[in-house]
Amino acid sequence: MRDKIDVNLGDRSYTIHIGTDLLKSSGEFIYPILNRKKIAIVTDENVASLHLSKLKKCLMEMNIEVSVLILPAGESTKSWQYIEKTVEWLLSQHVERDDVIIAFGGGVIGDLVGFAASILRRGVRFVQIPTSLLAQVDSSVGGKTGINSSHGKNLIGAFYQPQMVLADISLLNTLTSRDFLAGYGEVMKYGLLGDYDFFVWLEENALEMANGDVEKRIYAVKRSCEMKANIVAQDEKEKGQRALLNLGHTFCHALETATGLSDRLLHGEGVGIGCALAFETSMRLGLCSQEAPSRVRAHLKKMGMKVSLSDIPGSLPNPEDLISLMKQDKKAVDGKISFIMARDIGKAFILPQIDLDLVKNVLSDNLI
Repeated sequence: MRDKIDVNLGDRSYTIHIGTDLLKSSGEFIYPILNRKKIAIVTDENVASLHLSKLKKCLMEMNIEVSVLILPAGESTKSWQYIEKTVEWLLSQHVERDDVIIAFGGGVIGDLVGFAASILRRGVRFVQIPTSLLAQVDSSVGGKTGINSSHGKNLIGAFYQPQMVLADISLLNTLTSRDFLAGYGEVMKYGLLGDYDFFVWLEENALEMANGDVEKRIYAVKRSCEMKANIVAQDEKEKGQRALLNLGHTFCHALETATGLSDRLLHGEGVGIGCALAFETSMRLGLCSQEAPSRVRAHLKKMGMKVSLSDIPGSLPNPEDLISLMKQDKKAVDGKISFIMARDIGKAFILPQIDLDLVKNVLSDNLI
């Protein structure tokens, strides 16, 4: 059961392959793009323990020489320390510009390795094999790469497209329920920002998808990737429409920084909360009906996800300090924060300026 989506970017175009058991065929996908039978894999400890031996076996059966770097799992790996370690290791393996690096993991590994590929020898080719739902529907697609800073999330990075993406749905079976649902936060976002019918489909089918329905998982990943690919093809470097993909993210990134980029709040959980806050703010601005934010919150609750700031364990900064963190957002211009607001479910738009006192009130009410 396989499908594919093309990301049309001229000479930087590539294909997203989606289906079950793609890892078993990874050698057949990757071999044709190799200039020499040598490949470097960068992964993390969790993914390595579960899936690395299978990937290595498939590549070695094609007589490809394989080297592997295993990094710690977790958001803290997206740092200067590990980008330096990764680049120095790749150089020690004599990786050349026409070689291929595999980013084998979730969003952290994909972002880090993509950034390493973009700066190594001024650009080395790489392949994304995302192992989490969040990476399959979001971070592996579109070419955003980077690391975090003490000043905020994803503030250091580059736009750099992969050669291909292999989204093996079978790998999702090893995710914890929490990790799967965190990825679901990004899936839901696509319906909220631009496809009402997809959101309705999720309301009716997402629980079965979360419980393991393969066909529904493939459809959700495919539709999410289709939407992102279409937007990226029109606006690769986020000069306009691509910003819609950040629905919920201005709130989310501030919350992630406030929680120390720790497992107190996973990225997709922050996206879910951020979407609820964005719709609440839109309603208070008179942009959408009261029904829209209520429907978003009801769906998050149905899925067993975090809905409000009060659902995040531990203390959070006060609303003024959270807004200060939002001003560090990489999309801020002249100190002003652009927000993605909504006129209804499936009708998001970019609002260049907003009344921050109103945002402060929304945050205050959600801290209770």
